[in-house]
Amino acid sequence: MFLAELFPYANVVYNILLVLYFLTVLAVIVVVLGENRNPVKSMAWVLVLVLLPVLGLVIYLIFGRSLKGMGLISRSDLRELRRLNDYSEVVDMDFELSDTSRQLITLVNKLTVPHLFVGDEVKVFTTGADKFESLLDDIEQAQDYIHVQYFIIEHDGVGQRLVDALMRKARQGVHVRVLYDYVGSFYTRSSKLKKMREAGIEVHPFLEVSLANVAFRINWRNHRKIVVIDGRVGYVGGMNIADRYVTGDKKWKAWRDTHLRITGESVAALQSSFAVDWNFTTRRLLTSATMHYSEPPANNDHLIQMMSSGPTNRWNNISLVFFKAITLAKRSIYIQTPYFLPSDALLKALQSAALSGVDVRLMIPRQPDSVMLRLATGSYLKEIMLSGIKVYFYEPTVLHAKVVIVDDEFVTTGSTNFDFRSFEHNFEFNALVYSKELNKTMRATFEDDIQQCTRLSMGKWKQRPLLQKALESVVRLISPIL
Repeated sequence: MFLAELFPYANVVYNILLVLYFLTVLAVIVVVLGENRNPVKSMAWVLVLVLLPVLGLVIYLIFGRSLKGMGLISRSDLRELRRLNDYSEVVDMDFELSDTSRQLITLVNKLTVPHLFVGDEVKVFTTGADKFESLLDDIEQAQDYIHVQYFIIEHDGVGQRLVDALMRKARQGVHVRVLYDYVGSFYTRSSKLKKMREAGIEVHPFLEVSLANVAFRINWRNHRKIVVIDGRVGYVGGMNIADRYVTGDKKWKAWRDTHLRITGESVAALQSSFAVDWNFTTRRLLTSATMHYSEPPANNDHLIQMMSSGPTNRWNNISLVFFKAITLAKRSIYIQTPYFLPSDALLKALQSAALSGVDVRLMIPRQPDSVMLRLATGSYLKEIMLSGIKVYFYEPTVLHAKVVIVDDEFVTTGSTNFDFRSFEHNFEFNALVYSKELNKTMRATFEDDIQQCTRLSMGKWKQRPLLQKALESVVRLISPIL
């Protein structure tokens, strides 16, 4: 009664807001259905919106919206960046390549700007200590510019060494630009960022999250790990900047990961990806810094394509490449990944390969860095082992490598995990290498890693606690957003 006297139009306002809310939900349902997604996903979102008033709308705004087809930067800026990089279109592939490699190259050329880099030199790092020391050496040699992009730059010993090296070069007149993911590097102290800017470094967060935009940015993260130095040297892979990759952490010794150091023309593709993200973040074009690149090393038979992927792409680029490589495999598929949450298509492709006689091996950590993702991964293991896929638990520490090796010529590694988030929600970047030499090296590394693994047996896996099985099934339901 008191409220009615105090707010005489309270009921009217309430009814208006209720109508507006239901109209909003109805509009969102129309959008979901109009996007023509997977019917199961569409129906799941409709049920969430109908059965969870208010909360369902919030969940959809954070996790359900699609960015496909949206451009990160303007078409004019994208044309200018492509003009500066000037990839030469692949017309004739006059190389000794398998049919599998030729089909993959054609697919990548359809998904992105056509390119195939010939003769680049590739060095593989499987320890953070080696990769980090090499990176610091290359930074010390920089003369013109250094471009750095990481998902995580920790406030720890390794992070401080990198920052000190970058500040030293900036004071010497080298142009230093740094991008970091706002959520991934959330605990990087503002005081460190301030010191970097005072030293002359341009440093910016990708997709900075605030209270006003949290629902529109929190679900899309830039997971790329890219460094370009003077157009001469490039780094790409799975390692972030953190002590755990070099000295380990309180629970584990140094994490096992894979990273590449590349010299040659393909550095231009790393630079192009950085330039797009830089333009999106700062609204400024990189021009002079993208004008020069080194000559490719002589007498090297590596053929390389670079592939960026993200929620704004029309296609799930890297997911399609993985699918194509798996379905074309004739002899073997080796996969290393910290999390295994495949799409239904990739799951069926792996099972079909194994059932048709292809040697399919999956290596995952015994204990990944996320309990939720460990449970979600566990929910897939029985059904893949039933098809003949061999599953290996890496025992010594956290396995964080992201590698796919197919037959004896194709290898891909980069920032992409074998999971929904990497395929659909994160901005990722992978190197695709067509080389018997590198394939042999990576296969040997995989086989060395197997010596530190325990192969999972069906009988042993069935004996896990009933509670664990139940939790795996529950967590699997939300695996697309983990």
